[in-house]
Amino acid sequence: MKLSITSFFRLVRYKNLLIVALTQYLMRFAIIRPILGINGFELQFGEFHFFLLVFATLLLTAAGYVINDYFDTRTDMLNRPETVVVGRKISRRSAIILHWVLNFSGILTGFYLGFYAGVPLLGLLFVFVAVLLWFYSTDYNRKFLVGNVIIAFLTAMVPVLVVLFEVPMLNNEYGDIMRLNQASFSYIVAWVGSFGFFAFLTTLIRELIKDIEDYEGDEAQGRKSVPIILGISYTKLIIGGLIIMTLVSLAYLYKAYLMIGFYGKTDYLSLLYFIILLFIPFCYLFYKVMKAVKKEEYRTAHLLTKLIMLSGLMYSLLVRYIIITSF
Repeated sequence: MKLSITSFFRLVRYKNLLIVALTQYLMRFAIIRPILGINGFELQFGEFHFFLLVFATLLLTAAGYVINDYFDTRTDMLNRPETVVVGRKISRRSAIILHWVLNFSGILTGFYLGFYAGVPLLGLLFVFVAVLLWFYSTDYNRKFLVGNVIIAFLTAMVPVLVVLFEVPMLNNEYGDIMRLNQASFSYIVAWVGSFGFFAFLTTLIRELIKDIEDYEGDEAQGRKSVPIILGISYTKLIIGGLIIMTLVSLAYLYKAYLMIGFYGKTDYLSLLYFIILLFIPFCYLFYKVMKAVKKEEYRTAHLLTKLIMLSGLMYSLLVRYIIITSF
């Protein structure tokens, strides 16, 4: 049983991996570098080593997808049989070997990068992620809400990893200057952390919608997903509450940080972006989820959530534009 290139890319969810890579590169070049440039600072984490950071993140993410498919074959055969690769295109033995190779490579690269950044303990993050993904696939994704929160947390970690490796080297290079001016790089952490928080909330929304979509297959396999335990109606209310929470968070972000932009004037560009590409789509998503009945309708809402997540990520390009044109 040979694994074709097409099946391999389907197994590791290449589209999702591309989004992961895009997220980290946008955080670096659309958020961190322009903000540093305002103060005459430069990135300290080298380009090659940043590539290795992205690569290590992709390796662990791909390993997570492989092991999840390995343990979820029966459920996937009920929920979405057309996507099943393990047992069809690749043997289960080969899948588990591929998982360990990807994990070992990602963890080894992570430890190397931790030493390069001067914080060896950062390498343990990659061990933590690998272990968490293993337990998620073997147990946590069958438990009430735990699996959803884990996936949302790991998605939020994707942009945050960029600052975790960059800031220590910035402090090493510019620490004396920052201390002299009683300043820090916390504003960079806050900006990237905002993208991480947005990713957390929207991923949690997406996961709950997906659970409703997969209700029949999950119930047949004895899973304790939120819709199965609380019912679909209550799950919809939770999703609606999370959408409202996200909208309130975006409104707070605009009022607190963006109403007066980088150049000291009202940031109408961000306001328009938020209204057209985030607020209106979120309101439409709320409507679609609340009225959804058929599996296809939940699938549409699931896709819409992904598009909203992408819109949130692409806001980083507008931030870069505003900074570049203002200074």
